[in-house]
Amino acid sequence: MATKTNAVRLVQQAGISCREAFYEFDEQDLSGTHAAEAIGMPEEQVFKTLVARGEKTGINVFCIPVCCELDLKKAAKAAGDKNMELVAVKELLGLTGYIRGGCSPVGMKKKYPTFLDETCELWEEIAVSAGARGHQMILPPLELAELVGAKLTDLIV
Repeated sequence: MATKTNAVRLVQQAGISCREAFYEFDEQDLSGTHAAEAIGMPEEQVFKTLVARGEKTGINVFCIPVCCELDLKKAAKAAGDKNMELVAVKELLGLTGYIRGGCSPVGMKKKYPTFLDETCELWEEIAVSAGARGHQMILPPLELAELVGAKLTDLIV
């Protein structure tokens, strides 16, 4: 069994019930749809973590279902900005402490404004990255939102 990630430790320290799911990942397919399939959950219930930069607000974090696309206009509006664009993959590690395919909304280097797509409320539990490729944590979405200070809003196309 893999070692506990910082994200899992933080969730457990907050007293949030969390299950972990491990799967074989493929460097050529780091997609969330692959992760959902590998852990046997619907794509709508597995959320990916995207990092974007606003013109005025700087770095923001968005969690959306892996089968969906982030609507940058909705993301900018949610963050109180005019424009929002995804950060380059090469910037991820420096900004968050995480690499592509293992970016968790929990335990980033800095506390960034975080937004969770409102569809999370359709589920008792959602899966998000546990901070490492091939490792997901499954937890109640509202408790996740409270832990990371996320606002629930409509973010998807």
